[in-house]
Amino acid sequence: MRINDDLTVPVIVHAAELPWKASPAAGVDRRMLFRIGDEVARATSIVRYAPHSAFPRHTHGGGEEIVVLDGVFQDEHGDYPAGSYFRNPPGTSHVPASKDGCTIFVRLWQFRDGDREQIVWRPAEDRLMKPRPGTASAIELFDDGFENVRFESWAPDETIMINNVRGLEALVLAGSLSIGDQMLTSQSWIRLPAGNALRAVAGSDGAKFWLKDAPLLHPDVCRLP
Repeated sequence: MRINDDLTVPVIVHAAELPWKASPAAGVDRRMLFRIGDEVARATSIVRYAPHSAFPRHTHGGGEEIVVLDGVFQDEHGDYPAGSYFRNPPGTSHVPASKDGCTIFVRLWQFRDGDREQIVWRPAEDRLMKPRPGTASAIELFDDGFENVRFESWAPDETIMINNVRGLEALVLAGSLSIGDQMLTSQSWIRLPAGNALRAVAGSDGAKFWLKDAPLLHPDVCRLP
């Protein structure tokens, strides 16, 4: 299966408008944004867990990166409320589940081969950083020199320009923003290859989003089996 697999072209997906597709686990459905492969795949998805659903134990051969969008995501290591961010590097394993249901944003098999740092960040653990002009606030989630990941909140009606040297990927978490004639709301996903600057205008209610500044696929990305 191949979905939005041409990394040389800009992509905007209004994920909230996509149909849910069943996964192999009962009660776990997906909206697929990017995919190269079948069930084991390089993939970026929105995943919805129904109450009392779980996915069988599995090992992350190529790493897993998650943002909890709503509800409480869980595994045997703890509970992760909405707004949590974590990285499970290659070789880690768990049994993901949700007692009351949740929705998460997930990136699979997109870690560098040498990335072994595990990160768990919950909303109360502020790591405020100096925001860019026009930005109300910014929280750094991860930076290892190869990629920078953050949450940003934009002030209402502000126009923001982000230079793009390595590649940019973003998911709208709340509020809205416009790029050209497209209005992006919650669950809208953006991917821009290097050299394509992001120029956007926040809506009247502002905008909050997850942002990754990194190559769209690392040169030393973990190999699929």
